[in-house]
Amino acid sequence: MSTRLPGGIPDFIEKWNPKLFKQVGFGLGAASVASLGILANDMLHPALPVGIIGFTAVYWKVGTDDLNQSNHTLRRNFPFLCHMRYLFESIRPEIQQYLIESDSDATPFSRSMRSTIYQRSKAQSDTRALGTMRDVYEEGYEWGAHSMFPANHHDVKTRVKVGNKLNGCSQPYSASIFNISAMSYGALSGPAVTALNKGAQMGGFYHNTGEGGISKFHLSGGDIVWNVGTGYFACGKTVDGKRMFNEEMFRENSAKEAVKMIEIKLSQGAKPAHGGILPANKITAEISDARGLGPGPWTEDCASPPYHSAFSTPKQLCEFILKLRTLSDGKPIGFKLCIGNPSELASLFHAMIDTDIYPDFITVDGSEGGTGAAPPEFQDSMGMPMAEGLRLTDNMLKGAGIRNRMKLIAAGKVYNGFSLVRTMANGADLCNAARAFMFSLGCIQALKCNANTCPTGITTQNKNLSSGLDVPNKSVRVSNFHAATVLSASEIVAAMGHTNPRHVTGENLWKRENGIHVSTYSDMHSKYLPVLEGGELLEEGMPKVPKKMQGWWKEGKVLYDSMN
Repeated sequence: MSTRLPGGIPDFIEKWNPKLFKQVGFGLGAASVASLGILANDMLHPALPVGIIGFTAVYWKVGTDDLNQSNHTLRRNFPFLCHMRYLFESIRPEIQQYLIESDSDATPFSRSMRSTIYQRSKAQSDTRALGTMRDVYEEGYEWGAHSMFPANHHDVKTRVKVGNKLNGCSQPYSASIFNISAMSYGALSGPAVTALNKGAQMGGFYHNTGEGGISKFHLSGGDIVWNVGTGYFACGKTVDGKRMFNEEMFRENSAKEAVKMIEIKLSQGAKPAHGGILPANKITAEISDARGLGPGPWTEDCASPPYHSAFSTPKQLCEFILKLRTLSDGKPIGFKLCIGNPSELASLFHAMIDTDIYPDFITVDGSEGGTGAAPPEFQDSMGMPMAEGLRLTDNMLKGAGIRNRMKLIAAGKVYNGFSLVRTMANGADLCNAARAFMFSLGCIQALKCNANTCPTGITTQNKNLSSGLDVPNKSVRVSNFHAATVLSASEIVAAMGHTNPRHVTGENLWKRENGIHVSTYSDMHSKYLPVLEGGELLEEGMPKVPKKMQGWWKEGKVLYDSMN
């Protein structure tokens, strides 16, 4: 009598073993011989014996290899049959995506989220019938508070000036409230980068280069924000195996007309404080040209360490900002980071006040952000999510009395009008998105960004795949998606009664904490982060500042002093 539990493994699989494998193999051998005899009497089509013999040969070859190897127990215990498991395992993501998942349960972007992007990038109708499909009484449901007296969405401001004259910036940049986040050439294919850049040109928004340098694909007509990472690509050289900043290379590349702003990368949300290595055998002439590695052959790996060699303290970072501003002839200079230790953030603001050197912008990258490849522990368990990191940065800058010296840019799963407005309500002046723009290019979330086998040609250097990406068509889709998203955000801001997205606050947004209780974003965040207005951290005794924030600010001062 079978003892197999419902839903368990079928009996014949559990009973499979090397002895049974051989018995079945002998049976297939006998069938092969028999088929030849029947064929000789013209009783079978010739293809059938060939098929039987071919299958038998493959069966014995695969099974024998399984028995003779020692790395996989499954293969030794279940020769040949175990490959059924490997087959189903390999196509599991596709089965899940196309046959099982609902519109709302896929990760990191649900089918509903992706569909909105696909429709808007193709300029198709994105309206829906019969009302929301969401459970509005479910924990986590969010909504905006509209006004009885809405504004005209045509009057909503959708551009922000980045670059403060008080900081020494002489070439401020008028940025869209929605832009393309950092994605390097190398992580993305040449056609993908070109389509993004041309789309940015059509739509009038910027395209962040990512830390992989300025490639020829980034110079396709659109405005770029040059991301300077720890490898100093396009502005550094390798000295004794260590990447070092080079002033002349930086001066030359920062003078390019397309470069509108420069962003120093301290860390990114998907893998904060984690470096990377591009093996020497993967370096191509085009990648070398973008990163300034010089002519080949390339015998050394190209490293991006977790830390900068040009600075190692908050004060030195401020001095580096001043150096880049001078070398770039006054272009906006900022830095990007994922928030980690709040007291370290405070030490950075102490350094700004002490040196009187301020960035023109800070990009706060949330831990929910994407990457081409990163260890799962860093993706899943390191860094502060965007909402908390942004709220902390915004309030600490206000408390220090220096919020007016810089703009805040935020990145982390911004993909539609509501997520854009919500992020700005949490403190951002403008937003970046990476994966959302990849979907506008045609990304199907195959999750093969790190395998060089991206089926849509976006995250691969395989020219057989990337050549299928039609740049003229995809660049229009990038522009379409941007325009539709900004329009949606404008309509939401106007519906709330405002003409400036920065006037939307946490009081305009609500969230259901459980089936009964709801809170505004302001009330919800004030439970652990104060809402500061200006200069409270500089007052004697900090009477208006909660103890936790006081502690971070004091620890930041001690940390800053200890590094000087």
